[in-house]
Amino acid sequence: MLGSVASVATRDEDRAAARMERAAGPLSAQYRLVTIAVLALITIIAFEAMAISTAMPVVAADLDAVKSYGLAFSIMLTAELLGTVLSGLWSDRRGPFQVLVVGQLLFAIGCVVAGLAGSFGALLAGRAVAGLGAGLNIVALYVVAGRVYPASVRPRVFSWTSAAWVLPSLVGPPIAGWLTTTFSWRWVFLVVLVPITATFVIVLQQRTALDGALPQESPAPADLAAERRVAWLGLAIALAAGLLQVGAERLVPFSPAMLIATLVGLVGVAIVYPRLSPRGTLRMRRGLPSTMLSRLLLSATFNGAVAFVPLMLVAERGLTPTLAGAVLTVGALGWSLGSWVQGNEAFAEAKPQLVTVGGACLAAGIALLAIVAASDLHWLVLAVGSVLMGLAMGLATSSTSVLTLALSPTEEHGRASSSLNLSDVLGAVLGISLSGAVFAALHDPHGSDVDVFVLMWALLAAIASLVIASGRRTGS
Repeated sequence: MLGSVASVATRDEDRAAARMERAAGPLSAQYRLVTIAVLALITIIAFEAMAISTAMPVVAADLDAVKSYGLAFSIMLTAELLGTVLSGLWSDRRGPFQVLVVGQLLFAIGCVVAGLAGSFGALLAGRAVAGLGAGLNIVALYVVAGRVYPASVRPRVFSWTSAAWVLPSLVGPPIAGWLTTTFSWRWVFLVVLVPITATFVIVLQQRTALDGALPQESPAPADLAAERRVAWLGLAIALAAGLLQVGAERLVPFSPAMLIATLVGLVGVAIVYPRLSPRGTLRMRRGLPSTMLSRLLLSATFNGAVAFVPLMLVAERGLTPTLAGAVLTVGALGWSLGSWVQGNEAFAEAKPQLVTVGGACLAAGIALLAIVAASDLHWLVLAVGSVLMGLAMGLATSSTSVLTLALSPTEEHGRASSSLNLSDVLGAVLGISLSGAVFAALHDPHGSDVDVFVLMWALLAAIASLVIASGRRTGS
């Protein structure tokens, strides 16, 4: 009898604790400043990514680098790979505070270098430095989510962080188009300095909250050796991805050296990535491995597709950068809807299903891009494809984030988040490299590239459909 009473009391206490956690919310007093810092920093990074997509057709023309258009995106992602791997190790060992400080400084410096660049090479250097900072920041923010917020609050946090990616999708392209046409494309890079200064101040004030309870014991020699091995692997995958991108961009006219670089980079990625991700990732093993593979495929196909939407609209349909950016903007409406659905408690246990539905929507959205490019359909129909792609990412990416933390112990949240972001960034590198290689190989500087866009988007739509299978295997 006493045991039964105690059991009931325990359940009541558990329910009361759960209610308190839900009532607290991300903006309650104990979390408010941390939440503001997290959301603001993600918004800044996302703005830079989305705004540059709008400005790049003008940047590439101004710096005489249209053929290497995709490299401006992928070089940043290559550096982000290294930052991603280092951030997971650093955050688990020392906490996320130091990582965020260094990451924000590097991101700001990179944006300044890119904004003041007088050549395409200088622009790429700035993008690389900013990418390293972005990789450090994003993984550290995942660790913050795991350390600071209770499990019941995390879905809302990830829903809000997804919305923080969405807001720049709404305002970033129009602002970038306006800055580019009214002043200069350089201000698209430089404008982020003011908000990142504000987030830097908040992070400095929240050191205790961000780091939480850090391990006091010294790391064992075996642990240090393992961490050094992972750091070297991070450098290796960044170099391999860089070789892949540079080689793929310069295969035409044919160059044996560039072919070798492409093959070495591809083999390097294939060897190193499985060593930095959960065992069985490429075999679509159930649970965390399939979660990582789903994120890789989502990122590859989405980024590979969306990076070339403004270029197609400007070059083939004669739109201004502002109007071309507006097509990306409406896609944020779908992302907002998907993010809201994912964060709803009614779908708390349906994350694998949301990933699967997201894969189907993404494949359909990219396929619609190809159909519009191949036909006389009005360019506004591209907005429907953009909304479908946004809906897919809103549903699936936040779901994979929640699944990653749920399927890994707290003390390994840094490594798991690093692996997730590695999959995210590597997917973007592979997707943009694939699209960039196709475009560079088939680009006609004196004619139309319609067939090139159709081929790129058809290939990416086929790859996106694989998420339908991998999403079903993301559950434990």
